[in-house]
Amino acid sequence: MASIASLAIPDNSALAHRRSEARIAWMLVLPAMILLFLFVLLPVAAVVVLGFTDFELGYGKFRFVGFENYAHLITDRTFRKSLWNTTLYTAIVAPVSILLGLGIALLIESETAARSVFRTAYFLPVASLIVAMSTVWQYMFHPTIGPLNALLALVGLPGPNWLGSSGTVLYSLSIIGVWQSAGFNMVLFLAGLTAIPRELYAAAEVDGARSSLDRFLLVTWPMLGPTTLFVITISITNAVKVFETVKTLTEGGPNKASEVLLFTIYQEGFVYLRVGYASAMTVVFLLILVVLMFLQYRILDRRVHYT
Repeated sequence: MASIASLAIPDNSALAHRRSEARIAWMLVLPAMILLFLFVLLPVAAVVVLGFTDFELGYGKFRFVGFENYAHLITDRTFRKSLWNTTLYTAIVAPVSILLGLGIALLIESETAARSVFRTAYFLPVASLIVAMSTVWQYMFHPTIGPLNALLALVGLPGPNWLGSSGTVLYSLSIIGVWQSAGFNMVLFLAGLTAIPRELYAAAEVDGARSSLDRFLLVTWPMLGPTTLFVITISITNAVKVFETVKTLTEGGPNKASEVLLFTIYQEGFVYLRVGYASAMTVVFLLILVVLMFLQYRILDRRVHYT
């Protein structure tokens, strides 16, 4: 009996030790959970609730209107226009910035002399304030004194009104978006390239992969699978969330040709003060992001090698 009791004491001690560790773990994670609840979960819940009301800033009373706001979204020409503009902007910026970032990363990785200089130069757009840099882009896109139209004039081509024409404004903003995102994607791809074991290239060369293209297709591209998946996710998310350049340069014009989802939500909520309707737009915007993320991981994650 004494031996049994002596064996029970260490078990109780171990159980108490595990409980103590669990309490310490909860105490450590509690501040993060509180912040997550206050600044993420609670605002999302508030937006979802307000989306079913006609709440307007400045009015003390509001009423629940059910799905009336969402029904109005279907017939709202401004919302449909901003949704199309966001889709087109994302379809341009995301793939171009991904391919450009990968290309720059491959070039920098092959360069040994000034690798850090080029890496810093291409990363500068990410570190720059886009609102401040918008002034530079506004000058570059200026129809009369801008450098871009001056270059076109040298070869005898008429320069368009980049930011003032409905046909070119969204493509002009897309150029800025690619410029802003390519450097960030480059850094991510550089990290992925650095993690690839050099022995794999030597083995591929022994197996007959003599050219750079063969080594890229057999080694580099498959091993960049996790990095590519992350870059695609980040690039699409950032493109869908475009706001600063639209607000700074075009205010959604001309004729709503550059109005995007976040700018429309901003207009409804903070200019027209229709918070309930803006909340319904925000819920749709969040659902679009969730669906995009789900589709990306559902389709692309199966083709990614994590070894």
